[in-house]
Amino acid sequence: MAPVDIAVRNVSKSYRAQRDGRRSILGSTKRIQALKEISFNVQRGEALGIVGPNGSGKTTLIKLLARITSPDSGDITISGRLMSLVEVGAGFHPELSGRENIFLNAAIFGVSVAEVHERFERILEFSGLANFIDAPIKTYSSGMFVRLGFAIASQLDADILLLDEVLAVGDLAFQARCIDRIEEIRRSGQTILLVSHDLAAVERLCDRVLLLTSGEMAGEGSPRDMIEKYQISATKRIPDSNLNFENGGITLRGVSFICHDGAQPRTGAPLTVRVGYESDISIDDVVFTVSFIWPSGYICTELVSPSTTLAAGQGYVVFDCPILAIQRGLYTIDLTVTTVSGNVLAKRIRAAPFRVDPGLIVQGDFYMTHSARLERDKI
Repeated sequence: MAPVDIAVRNVSKSYRAQRDGRRSILGSTKRIQALKEISFNVQRGEALGIVGPNGSGKTTLIKLLARITSPDSGDITISGRLMSLVEVGAGFHPELSGRENIFLNAAIFGVSVAEVHERFERILEFSGLANFIDAPIKTYSSGMFVRLGFAIASQLDADILLLDEVLAVGDLAFQARCIDRIEEIRRSGQTILLVSHDLAAVERLCDRVLLLTSGEMAGEGSPRDMIEKYQISATKRIPDSNLNFENGGITLRGVSFICHDGAQPRTGAPLTVRVGYESDISIDDVVFTVSFIWPSGYICTELVSPSTTLAAGQGYVVFDCPILAIQRGLYTIDLTVTTVSGNVLAKRIRAAPFRVDPGLIVQGDFYMTHSARLERDKI
């Protein structure tokens, strides 16, 4: 078994809620429990993801590991040199230049000046900030802060790397470079802790995932299992929408899903989707749309009907999918009826939950229908 680089035992942390310091009638200040009796190990060379909703204690945990703050109770043992990128601007002095802050930030983590000089050009090249490196960093955007911070943390030798939402800031090209660099670090045998709302990146980069909810451990296991558990809990917390409306004589009666083998919908299997409607009048050029929504609120994909004429009365629009291409997880369904010109006649937000079981196991957001064959070169 690999040595343990991080050992967390029964760690709890709370913060005072009243910023002005006023005390209650009983003479005590109210406290918010950020973490409660958290315990886990991280083995050397392991990449551990930490996921959970906002306010679940993820950043507090990373700050404890980075020694920015101390736990109220419990023990944390770190074996090896640790580098962290926890929050924008942490470890930087706003009046100093980017160049000076590289040396300052490295010194905070115990890195020698000689080592920084040796790695300076690599840090500068990765950050992409050569044209701004001698400007005071108080002039930097949040994206530039993250570029510089990640370049320092990822290019200097460390045994453990802590990253908190580094993929949430910056342009897509830099995010892709960050993911590639994290994979390189992972292959080199460094230990990584990654906090991110980018679940696809967590699944791709991590060996194991912790799920935090309200400051407590809600789960620990494989990335796929923990991400699915998080998605299910996140969907349950989504409030009912007040954006539903029916305007133009059409009522949406709901949506149902039919699997041809009678099982739960699963990736790679056929699926039929039936949308019930009732129309008070005959309407020309009507389009029905079924939207599959990730827990983040973004549209995963849509089913769109051809334009049709609706006669007065009740009926169904039926979508036949030979292969369900979306990956396992819990989605919500939005239903929309529009005219060809885009005028919305009816809409139901979060009309139903939709759970997809694993089925065909592939990485990524979608399963692409395909076949494969072997061809040998002709001699």
